Amino acid sequence: MAHTWEQILTEHKTTMLQIEDLHVSYGGIRAIKGISIDVGSREIVCLLGSNGAGKSTTVRAISGLETPQSGNILFAGKSIKGWAPHKIQRLGLVHVPEGRKIFANLTIRENLLMGAYHTRDKVVLRQLFERVYDTFPILASRSGQLGGTLSGGEQQMLAIARAIMSRPRLLIMDEPSLGLAPMIVANVFEIIKRIRDEGVTIFLIEQNVNVALKIADYAFLLENGVVSLEGPGYELIEDERVKQAYMGGGRSNN
Repeated sequence: MAHTWEQILTEHKTTMLQIEDLHVSYGGIRAIKGISIDVGSREIVCLLGSNGAGKSTTVRAISGLETPQSGNILFAGKSIKGWAPHKIQRLGLVHVPEGRKIFANLTIRENLLMGAYHTRDKVVLRQLFERVYDTFPILASRSGQLGGTLSGGEQQMLAIARAIMSRPRLLIMDEPSLGLAPMIVANVFEIIKRIRDEGVTIFLIEQNVNVALKIADYAFLLENGVVSLEGPGYELIEDERVKQAYMGGGRSNN
């Protein structure tokens, strides 16, 4: 039987991150109730949902900040369930946290050095700075400025740049559009696509469903701790259930 090009790509896709029947509880609340998610290598995969759906809990479990009750988490085929966060990061799974969490009293350059604290090779360090400053020219021109004096969009760029300094194989981005103006959001999402095109896998956690689905290779919709819908981004953005619940409802006039 003939296969479509999409089927051929899917069959030969390498899974970078695999979540298997994951259950996470805290404070007596079952936040995640048996979700399973695959993130393919060099893809942008989105985990979508409203506040309280369980997105951040999922991310914290992947990053080692929460301990799952059951299920498994595999990164590049290796189980990392229960690992300490710093060990997970050293494997190349790097987390850009919600709210940016930059070091306000450090300069841009010092913030970036914090992302590269495992790197001792000066040649590699210089190459990392060149890569980051090429992606974020505004950071290069203001490298001595304190992080806390940057705008919200500039702080988000710094948070992403700091993560790149860790040489990630997979980048988890938790609500990168939060609190940003639409024009800045568009710029940040263009940067996310560029990072993916350079070979880094992206696991994107977002409430801004419309913007996220436009760049997603694949997406999972999380509701009340369970995956209620999944599929390619271009399919979910046209799904009437998604439109009604997350995009203001109704059909587009465009």
